[in-house]
Amino acid sequence: MKSTISFKKASQLDKPFLLVLRKTSMTAHLEKAGLVMNDQQHFQRIDEFFTDSHIICKDNEQIGLVKFALLEDRLHIRQFQILPAFHNCGIGTRVLSLLKKKAQERNLAITLNVLLANPALKLYKRQGFIIENETQLEYQMRWQPSADKSY
Repeated sequence: MKSTISFKKASQLDKPFLLVLRKTSMTAHLEKAGLVMNDQQHFQRIDEFFTDSHIICKDNEQIGLVKFALLEDRLHIRQFQILPAFHNCGIGTRVLSLLKKKAQERNLAITLNVLLANPALKLYKRQGFIIENETQLEYQMRWQPSADKSY
């Protein structure tokens, strides 16, 4: 039986989970990029655009975060993290498919930034995202609804 993936709006009570999630899912990628962060710096990123935060649940268990903004011209994924124990299980694909459907309904593109050395780049490319720009730290990527119907 396929597990249920759902979302719930993050609350202040979720912050301890979000810190653990961020540290376990991002520390290695951040360090590869030359960024070492303490808990206070992680909390600053958690607090940034906090109202855009949605906890990803698998069968009611908290396993990740997707922070996105519905902007006038696009849906922008600000942060997307899944606990490492749930990587390579198709959950990232399922979450992106739901976001692509939401964007398609509004005829919006999706944009995101991903660290250069982050293996999630493969997921985004597989899902039809293209690299639009590259900085010293990250790729800026875009998905266009007309270019991809795989959601």
